[in-house]
Amino acid sequence: VMANDKKRQAISQVVTREYTINLHKRIHGIGFKRRAPRAVKEIKKFAEKMMGTPDVRIDTRLNKHVWHKGVKNVPFRVRVRLARKRNEDEDSIHKLYTLVTVVEGVDNFKGLLTQNVDVDE
Repeated sequence: VMANDKKRQAISQVVTREYTINLHKRIHGIGFKRRAPRAVKEIKKFAEKMMGTPDVRIDTRLNKHVWHKGVKNVPFRVRVRLARKRNEDEDSIHKLYTLVTVVEGVDNFKGLLTQNVDVDE
């Protein structure tokens, strides 16, 4: 019971982390015309799983990054920053949402770990 309680407390916190998502394995076997759209869906799914918020918002730059080689040549990996934030919209049922942005300028993903990012709000 204790562990579950702790997790629920943690989810209520505002936090920002950087992850590397292996898109290659997530769109394996998907037809060419559905690859980029599926990749975006998979990023949302990943963010929801990691941050525990059903409300996930994809930054336009990340969308452009996924699509920049066309619908079928999705980049194998993408480095993303997941920011769990408080929802300012009062009448929303979700207290928090996750904003997913792309980390620009990553040429090599080797040795990159998940990192907490300190943001001054």
